[in-house]
Amino acid sequence: MKIEVVEDTSIGQEDLVCVKKMNHIYEICYLEHRNNKNSIQLLDKDNYILLATGEVKDCNHIENRAENKLQVSQSLKRLRDYINTNVVDVNHCKWITLTYAENMTDTKRLYIDFKNFVKRFKYKYGHFEYIVACEPQRRGAWHCHCIIIFDKKAPYIPNKEIETLWGNGFTKTNKLDDIDNIGAYLTAYLGDLDLSSCKENNISFNDCDIKEVTEIGNIKLKTPKKFVKGGRLNMYPPKFNIYRISRGIKKPEKEYYFYHVIKEKAGLRLPTYSKAIQLTDIEKNFQNKIIYEYYNTKRQ
Repeated sequence: MKIEVVEDTSIGQEDLVCVKKMNHIYEICYLEHRNNKNSIQLLDKDNYILLATGEVKDCNHIENRAENKLQVSQSLKRLRDYINTNVVDVNHCKWITLTYAENMTDTKRLYIDFKNFVKRFKYKYGHFEYIVACEPQRRGAWHCHCIIIFDKKAPYIPNKEIETLWGNGFTKTNKLDDIDNIGAYLTAYLGDLDLSSCKENNISFNDCDIKEVTEIGNIKLKTPKKFVKGGRLNMYPPKFNIYRISRGIKKPEKEYYFYHVIKEKAGLRLPTYSKAIQLTDIEKNFQNKIIYEYYNTKRQ
């Protein structure tokens, strides 16, 4: 399967599109050719069947997340959508980074420690929902970035108190006030890596993957920073769950509209970001184009 970015991002006014609304963030997705039937059926963890032909195929298990950047980007995209759907009022939320004093590299211990932290936190401050994502460091250690969501205004909690509840090292409570796309902001942490770190760790990248950042969360940087898009993906171990969510976290709802209807209904003007990708499979004589548009109504 060949995947390439194309320039044509135009969607027809009468085209049917899938719309995801995540508070003030809208995602519009248009497929040139839509398949309303399942084309495959999973038989077991190692095999699936092509329903059209009856062929049984082997599942292509990924040995490293960097080997399939499309799958990784979909995982980060789901995380971004969960965050933007559930962070409704930043005054109800705490964004906390949990680190280890030691060079802790055990991924099983990572989630056990977080689970215990949640128990202690709930005992002290009552019920909340959470979204937690894990970030690998250059030295092999791990960080946890968690968003804690209360059903009322979040209480003031001194950082020393959070460090005591965590019990494994330094913690930091981050502000969310000046960020109008929290999901995109956090997932950038998990996928991108600064250019100098990529060079120091001999992480291969293409020049087209380098991006220059002049602001973070609507805050202007004194000096622009260069990052390699997806540079951190090589640091994730195979089959590792980048994020986890509590039971009360809501999925973004999907609805279908004609393009002009959703634009008028939601008052959407110019997209904040758009992209189009072409999928081509010569062996199966298959081609499709997918167009994405993103709207941030706080910037309209």
